[in-house]
Amino acid sequence: MRVEHVTDTLVIRTKRLTRYFGHRAVVRDLDFSVRRGSVVGLLGLNGAGKTTTIRMLLGFLDPTRGESEVLGIDSRHLTPETRCRIGHTTEGHFLYPWMRVRDCERFGRQTHASWDGNLFDQAVRRFGIDTEAKVSWLSRGQRAGVSLASTLATEPELLILDDPALGLDPVSRRALNETIVEFSESGNCTVLLSSHLLDDVERVADRVALMVDGRMLVDSTLDDFLQRVGAWIVHCEQNPLSQHSIPGLVHCRSLGNRWHITIADPSTEAMDTLETLAERLEPADVNFEEAVLAYLSRSRVGHSFYTGTES
Repeated sequence: MRVEHVTDTLVIRTKRLTRYFGHRAVVRDLDFSVRRGSVVGLLGLNGAGKTTTIRMLLGFLDPTRGESEVLGIDSRHLTPETRCRIGHTTEGHFLYPWMRVRDCERFGRQTHASWDGNLFDQAVRRFGIDTEAKVSWLSRGQRAGVSLASTLATEPELLILDDPALGLDPVSRRALNETIVEFSESGNCTVLLSSHLLDDVERVADRVALMVDGRMLVDSTLDDFLQRVGAWIVHCEQNPLSQHSIPGLVHCRSLGNRWHITIADPSTEAMDTLETLAERLEPADVNFEEAVLAYLSRSRVGHSFYTGTES
């Protein structure tokens, strides 16, 4: 029986990965890993460092310091053979506008060592695309479908998607999500999905990686993430943060004379502080979108939680 080492299961690994542009750190000391077979949602506001991280992972951009590996290879030294094992799509979905859809399939077959025409046809049909149509005739959602179909047809081990659904209509988004799920369930395949569409991420991902100001603040399964974040409505006249520090605070926002407070890993000390502050204290429901938005819009940066192991 073969003993599988931990490193064998990691498709992506970074260690203190950092990138400066001038004096500004866009990615800072990123320690992050993606296990084989997982679907990871990479989240963050514009400027959080998501695309810069992806560019460094793919070897398109050198880090200022630190390192990253993809499929066990240093990102700075990815060989053509290794790149053939990676599928990558970006916002915009570049295709030659003069080609017909069937020409895109033929072009892909001729330029890639590995090509599954059936996969291409299935993906194109899911988006309702006529293979005789010219690319210049297609809607944005249909171009996304052809681009994704061309990427999947190369049978990648790792699929990296950078905001693929931005600007797509609901039907095209559903087709995109269904295709991602089908791909991830087809075998030992791995997906890193960068997106601003939280409901899409919740639908297809099993892990969430959340970046704020170039740092990874959350790396967790979706279930663990939700279990470790709590929220309360604090009834009081003044900002509860004006004189008190709340351990584990993620975000505090005003709701008139009430305050919505989100806490990660709420401790006894944090709850005692809330009880002291509040004229009345009510627990609030927290769903995935609300938990993510609390991190993205939080009023203080000091607290985060990180788990590097599978739950």
